[in-house]
Amino acid sequence: MFTDKDYIVQFTDMMSEGFIFIDDDGKIQIYNKKAKEVFGVTYSQGKGHESGKILRGDIVIIADNNLGRDDGGLRPKDLEVLGIRDENIDIGDSVIAIGLFKDEGTLPIYKYIKNYNKGFMDLHTKFLDMDIEVKIDFIDKTINISVENEEFETEYINALGHIVVLDGNSRKVKFYQAKGYTIRKESIFDLFTGNEYMAKGVDIEVDVIGKDIFEVHGYVPAIEEFYKTAKGKDMSFIDKFIEINGRPTLCSLQPVDKNGNRVGALLKVKDISELKVLIEERNEALLKLEEIEKKLNLGEGDIDSFPRIIGESDEIKEVKGLLKKAAKSNSTVLLLGESGTGKGLIAKEIHRESKDKDMPFIHVNCGSIPESLMESELFGYETGAFTGARSKGKMGFFEMANGGTMFLDEISEIPLSMQVKLLQVLQSKSFFKIGGEEEINVEVRIIAATNRNLEEEVSKGRFREDLFYRINVFPIWLPPLRKRKQDIHGLVYSKLPEICKICGCEEKHISGEALRKLREYDWPGNIRELENILERAVILCEGNTILSKHLKIETGDESKEKDVEGVKPLKKVVVDAEKKAIIEALKVYDGDKRKVMKGLEIGKTSFYDKLKKYEIGVRENGN
Repeated sequence: MFTDKDYIVQFTDMMSEGFIFIDDDGKIQIYNKKAKEVFGVTYSQGKGHESGKILRGDIVIIADNNLGRDDGGLRPKDLEVLGIRDENIDIGDSVIAIGLFKDEGTLPIYKYIKNYNKGFMDLHTKFLDMDIEVKIDFIDKTINISVENEEFETEYINALGHIVVLDGNSRKVKFYQAKGYTIRKESIFDLFTGNEYMAKGVDIEVDVIGKDIFEVHGYVPAIEEFYKTAKGKDMSFIDKFIEINGRPTLCSLQPVDKNGNRVGALLKVKDISELKVLIEERNEALLKLEEIEKKLNLGEGDIDSFPRIIGESDEIKEVKGLLKKAAKSNSTVLLLGESGTGKGLIAKEIHRESKDKDMPFIHVNCGSIPESLMESELFGYETGAFTGARSKGKMGFFEMANGGTMFLDEISEIPLSMQVKLLQVLQSKSFFKIGGEEEINVEVRIIAATNRNLEEEVSKGRFREDLFYRINVFPIWLPPLRKRKQDIHGLVYSKLPEICKICGCEEKHISGEALRKLREYDWPGNIRELENILERAVILCEGNTILSKHLKIETGDESKEKDVEGVKPLKKVVVDAEKKAIIEALKVYDGDKRKVMKGLEIGKTSFYDKLKKYEIGVRENGN
């Protein structure tokens, strides 16, 4: 038989708000499903571990953004169990520490910052040959502890002391902190003073029914008000902001009377952290609507014509502005930029927005065509033009592109012997096939691209000067990804679904920590490298969320470590040598830029690009 209480419990479990009822003795009688989720009474957190306690010799890793707050009242003296005796550490400091529990044989590794709440604090190290990385992000309010690439991340509102414990013998994780640690008596201080921790796993629940409300939630002002109301105090409120056990909540308190006598009190709880997500989603939607409205107010012609080009940085907006102008003209366009910056995509977008968008777009990779086949590929040949020729002859790329666009990618790789004929075709818009006697006239819009400095190539005799001026009519420089890092979010969210589809897997998401790792990287391979790294991460990730451990990239910190060991990446060696050469030449020629360019055999455009790149100042006494 169901009792009245059973029906009430079933009813409250259906509610979207937390619901806690205590009797006039302060004992918990009802604690509904939502309340259990909010405060971690019911939890399925990570792969789980057995119950136990910290033992002598266990490896302990802590990350505390505010010592003494939401860590059980931890004091600097309590860190002595890890071998840390530092009089400079005070209450309120941010501390990261790794050490052996109550074992003086191994020196701890630790760092601290005084009253710091901007940016982030991190520690990358090896402890007993184990790779350990700890990061406190004061902006996004997350703490991440990574042990041998196994990550334990948690969020906080104001303060938190995060802890991971490894068995001293097996080196396996025996405890990690998660939501609900206050209720389970698993704060850092609790564990340091000998408290046992509970097991974790799937759908584990702490039994709170019948327990004293202070035993579950501690002696905090909000819980004291709850208790006093249950005992008879005349108090009530609706949607009052209260922080309980580190969780920001909106609470409503209501006394419960029966036959004129106080029999308890009811506390309804809304988790603000969940509301915050909904508010952010709403604000993001409103922002998008506002942007669309602005575009509509500006007129249809001003709406973004290049939706496939992802990015809102000033650099990419400038590129889009140039592309609009390029698309409206028939002038030859020269796309400049490092490998992987998307020159192929840009060329297609110019064609799509041109008046000849319904005509052919022919992409020719000049670097992939052998020199012996270059002429026949570009211009075609007639029947019997040479041994091995097709019986019906062949149409060349120029003829295929007639009326449309030809994209000459890697144009700097065209041999000098062919550059002469290419120049003639661009000037006359006509050519003869190999073995042919009939002149073929074509109307073709040329878009060329290169990752090289053509001025340098001209000065070294590897590229014809007259051809350079013929194609350098409308140059557009595409910024490298490191110069437009604010676009990384948009690129990831745009490309990830496509990559998942290509890999034949369900759509995956990416964690905030992984996105931060992408932002911190310098991207020498640009967008192409980003696509490759995301594809590899999709393959490595067995779940639905890509974590930072799935991103196989070398961060700046790793590069610094290699420098310390005496080995620099080759790219950095080249950059350092180039910068040094420019500075030395400026000294030799007393700042005369014209002489410096001549001495270094470098073009004017390249010279000024490098001055800007390396932030080298030059006094204006040269030309």
